[in-house]
Amino acid sequence: MLAERFGAVTFKGIPHTVLGPVLQVGDQAPDFVLHANDWRKVTLADTAGKVRLISVVPSLDTGICDAQTRRFNQEATSLGEDVVILTVSADLPYAQRRWCGAAGIDRVQTLSDHMDMNFGDAYGTHIRELRLEQRAIFVVDENDRVTYVAYVPEIAQHPDYDAALAAVRAAAGR
Repeated sequence: MLAERFGAVTFKGIPHTVLGPVLQVGDQAPDFVLHANDWRKVTLADTAGKVRLISVVPSLDTGICDAQTRRFNQEATSLGEDVVILTVSADLPYAQRRWCGAAGIDRVQTLSDHMDMNFGDAYGTHIRELRLEQRAIFVVDENDRVTYVAYVPEIAQHPDYDAALAAVRAAAGR
């Protein structure tokens, strides 16, 4: 049975229920099965040995999610080859592919949790009432340990980009 956390996130001030655990620094990163823009299955193991910045957004077709993904796409070059940036949403892979093409996103891999919300359930970002993801950022090191966690409590707020990027650099030894 999944944990239910009523009020763990708000959308324009209205509280909603988030399903799944609250991950902590030091936790083993849960595995997941997500879909890439071509519907290929992607798991945590596909990026083994790399530092992962996992940026979770409700929908790429909204202003803050768009800005969040563009920001990490811009920063990707300076992070090095041993860092991978994944953006997770419940958008369909088709919509993610369309959005990436229109936005010129080429350094961030967008992944869809649309099929069964298994990522959201494992990482504690599944908003039950909306069937969307709570905005969050996770940094997972090359040994699959969580080194940074930030759950954004209001959907309409930006995450702390600088703190997340500092955590990625620290995990990558920079």
